[in-house]
Amino acid sequence: MRFSFFPLLQRLAFAGLLGLAATPAVQAQPNANGAPNDFVLAAANEALDVLKADGAVKAGNTARINQVVNEHILPYVNFQKTTRLAAGRYWRQATEQQRTALADAFRGTLVRTYSGALTRVTSGTTITALPFRGDPKADDAVVRTLISQPNGQPVGVDYRLEKTPQGWKIYDMNVEGIWLIENYRNQFAQQINQNGIDGLIQALNQRNQ
Repeated sequence: MRFSFFPLLQRLAFAGLLGLAATPAVQAQPNANGAPNDFVLAAANEALDVLKADGAVKAGNTARINQVVNEHILPYVNFQKTTRLAAGRYWRQATEQQRTALADAFRGTLVRTYSGALTRVTSGTTITALPFRGDPKADDAVVRTLISQPNGQPVGVDYRLEKTPQGWKIYDMNVEGIWLIENYRNQFAQQINQNGIDGLIQALNQRNQ
């Protein structure tokens, strides 16, 4: 089965990645225990500083891009929860080994997609944080942003975060009304119904090669 969500994923990942790498260069260390909107913007600043200064990333060096993703983006994402929600009811049916393998494959898919998006960040990319409407004391929050590229229309990107024992973690993303987890859930279900959980894992791993 050919995953129809991959072209969409690439578009979503590009817009979402810009939100983690496109804020003005105001220095601030991400505080995972602070306000969720401040956390997202600080994480974006950290990534942007690296991208602007790294010629290897701009040149498309795959090894360096993967390193930047692993060091400056993945620490702020809860892949276990993202995978569990995307798998839906099938997560409960999976063995621990299958859960680990699926999370690893899913992570590889996102890293691969993010890696391509990194090279498209420019000095003209900007992000605006919209007013935070949630309860600052809640354990789940949505941070809304508006991302702009030169000669392009602004794109609305929302980040859903959960307060974990380690602080805020991003686990879902909405680009122009499309939530990643919801989109994955439908596609994952189709693959699992046809080929089982192992078939989904195999398909993701093949795509990651």
